[in-house]
Amino acid sequence: MLIGLCGGICAGKNSVAEYLVEKHGFLRLALVQNIDKIEDLRLNDVKPVKESDQRSFFDVDSLLEFVTKAWKQRWVMTDIWNEEILEHLLRRPFFILVSVDAPVSLRWKRFRERCERQAQVPPTLEEFVIRNDDHLYDQRIGLACLIDRAEVRLINQASSIEKLHSALKGLNLANEERLRPNWDQYFMQLASLAAQRSNCMKRRVGCVLVREKRVISTGYNGTPRNLRNCNDGGCPRCNAGHKAGISLSTCLCIHAEENALLEAGRERIREGSILYCDTCPCLTCSVKITQVGISEVVYSQGYSIDEAAAGVFREGGVKLRQFSPPRKGLVHLACK
Repeated sequence: MLIGLCGGICAGKNSVAEYLVEKHGFLRLALVQNIDKIEDLRLNDVKPVKESDQRSFFDVDSLLEFVTKAWKQRWVMTDIWNEEILEHLLRRPFFILVSVDAPVSLRWKRFRERCERQAQVPPTLEEFVIRNDDHLYDQRIGLACLIDRAEVRLINQASSIEKLHSALKGLNLANEERLRPNWDQYFMQLASLAAQRSNCMKRRVGCVLVREKRVISTGYNGTPRNLRNCNDGGCPRCNAGHKAGISLSTCLCIHAEENALLEAGRERIREGSILYCDTCPCLTCSVKITQVGISEVVYSQGYSIDEAAAGVFREGGVKLRQFSPPRKGLVHLACK
């Protein structure tokens, strides 16, 4: 596993790297910086690391060649300066990019404290903001384009190293499932992708029906074939904006689960089939799911009548469980 860290000045990249080294047995890697290409503002943001504590490489290809042969070990690096380096790293299945950021005022305070420890004159807030803008948005060296591509984006407002470590422990960045999704993640992502095809004005829902780790069918909610799409006014009930559970008998939209069941057909659904849905099935769908003989239902988001559906599944012998993947996207760490 190789975790790459990028982010703003004094956001805490090195603190996160040190946590991974101390608590999870990661080893540090470094790319030797070319001073002709990377301006002083980037160099001054890097907290020195002893040469004995890291392996250094003169180019990203050499680094990747080394890690490929030692991919079972855990590695961390903070030297990702541009999209060219990132593109090389992203080709490998063992790499994940994590960005670290914090409010400008907090990062300025941290930078001033660092300058004082090093007996240097700290910048004013205005000077720091200008420097930060160059660091993130300069067309040649700005890191905003890298941060935008991070799988996990940490907002580090922790007031101490102890608070930071506690927050990172709960996040579990070293989870190997971040590199390659397990079967639950894989099929739930397919269900979420199917949901993007939904035309229902009330809610987007996607569903995938699986047997022996192979997709039997997919479905999303919307009006039946040859009827005008719901988002074009095809379902008066949904377009009237009724609350959940109201006037369901007048709704013309077929649920994602129903579409997946109809697509598969009874003869293709056998014992051991699993239904993945990004929303817990409603009561009506749970009855149909139980009738066709599906063995397990996996969902990610709750629904207003979960308990009624769960009761049907319990009595019908259908296993129901909620899917909880590793956290991605924007994550606020402890701030006190």
